[in-house]
Amino acid sequence: MGGRPLLVGLVGTGVGPSLTPALHMAEGRAHGLDYVYRTIDLDDVGVAPERIGEILTWARALGYDALNVTHPCKQLVIPHLDTVDAAAAALGAVNTVVFEADRTVGYNTDAPGFGTGFAEGLPGADTDDVVLLGAGGAGAAVGHALLELGTDHLVVVDLDVDRATALAGQLSARHPNARVDASAFDKLAVLLAQADGLVHATPTGMAEHPGLPLDEGLLHPGLWVADIVYRPLDTALLTAARRLGCRTLDGGHMAVHQATTAFELITGRAADAARMSRHFRSLVG
Repeated sequence: MGGRPLLVGLVGTGVGPSLTPALHMAEGRAHGLDYVYRTIDLDDVGVAPERIGEILTWARALGYDALNVTHPCKQLVIPHLDTVDAAAAALGAVNTVVFEADRTVGYNTDAPGFGTGFAEGLPGADTDDVVLLGAGGAGAAVGHALLELGTDHLVVVDLDVDRATALAGQLSARHPNARVDASAFDKLAVLLAQADGLVHATPTGMAEHPGLPLDEGLLHPGLWVADIVYRPLDTALLTAARRLGCRTLDGGHMAVHQATTAFELITGRAADAARMSRHFRSLVG
């Protein structure tokens, strides 16, 4: 980066407590970079998410080099970008925006973050038949990653069956060699009985939304269970799954690896994933 300071921001609602700034700045220091990362909480500044285009303009004018974008702006930001990476365009969501000299480029690091984290934390796990609980933006990224990992049959389950159906259709169109179905919540007992694994991609289990996303009686020892929630790392779902003898994957793996990819896009430097993981888990702890 020629030795000049880097200025990066995280845009979204309720981002004040985010661990992302500390994680990025610590890795920047390890690379000898003057790296400043700030949160831009839309609730605090009183700016509607629909004004994300203006925020991009302000950020560039104020000297920002990049923005990470989170809920509820991952879809809203796309029309305001000059270029969108093919993977992000396919997912219909952007979580990293890089300000280049003559254009603004959008990327999505959630999908590769989950894929890399899965291979790291659940090596050798069967992925032939997987149930994905949650059809929001995170679910879309996770579903894409699972199909890239080789899942033959993916079932998307959501309380909003129409949303699950829409996501299943989108994923099926991008992965025509796989079978992607949508199902209702009340079919989980049948689905999980024959599944290799379950991925939970809703906010349930977060510190602000405690509890289990499903009846723990539906879990069984032959099932691996992955959660994208990382605060806390030991969610009620993972605790119940471990009690039954299931292999588990906590949300820290995805959180770290999406951050390492974003760091590389922003700085052009290869992040040390092991170092970032240690720092992340010390922050969560």
